[in-house]
Amino acid sequence: MTEIRIRPARTTDVHGIKELVAPMAAERILITKDTVTYYESIQEFVVAEDGEGTLVGCGALHVMWEDLAEVRTLATSPAARGHGVGGGMIRELLARASRLGVSRVFCLTFEVDFFAAHGFEVMANQETIPPEVFAELLRSQDEGVAEYLDLARVKPNTLGNTRMIRSVTPEGTAISEGAVTPGIATTPGGAVTPEG
Repeated sequence: MTEIRIRPARTTDVHGIKELVAPMAAERILITKDTVTYYESIQEFVVAEDGEGTLVGCGALHVMWEDLAEVRTLATSPAARGHGVGGGMIRELLARASRLGVSRVFCLTFEVDFFAAHGFEVMANQETIPPEVFAELLRSQDEGVAEYLDLARVKPNTLGNTRMIRSVTPEGTAISEGAVTPGIATTPGGAVTPEG
């Protein structure tokens, strides 16, 4: 596989993101979303592109509370799997969480071994959430928030995925900004440089 670059997503990436997600949504690994939802949340996404500018991966970091965010919509093309693309995107999303001051990142996944290799642990039971925070989170219509809170309206977990969580050092050294993985370059500081 050629060199892969990970960068913040742009609005022009939405159709490519949908194409990456579609086969996984068809298998009920990821949730199908309306196009407008991708546009509304494009700032949460990073994408991986090959040397020719073709999208080969995507992932998002959705902040849920002061200290909590979720990795969402992590997808790679079949050709990119096993080449470090997903790991590079996870590292970039965790670096983004650190820069935002988030201290815990969770995911809902079927890929338990993959996320465990990146420091996530299976949530045995719901972590203690202060009652005032729980009350505020209940106001959210977001399904990811409902899954995290383990609300009855999202039960049973019909997808059968696993809730996992990991700690991140806010503004710290958990992930080095602009870190380069062999064959994977990230954009330092998340800066977007328009390309010709």
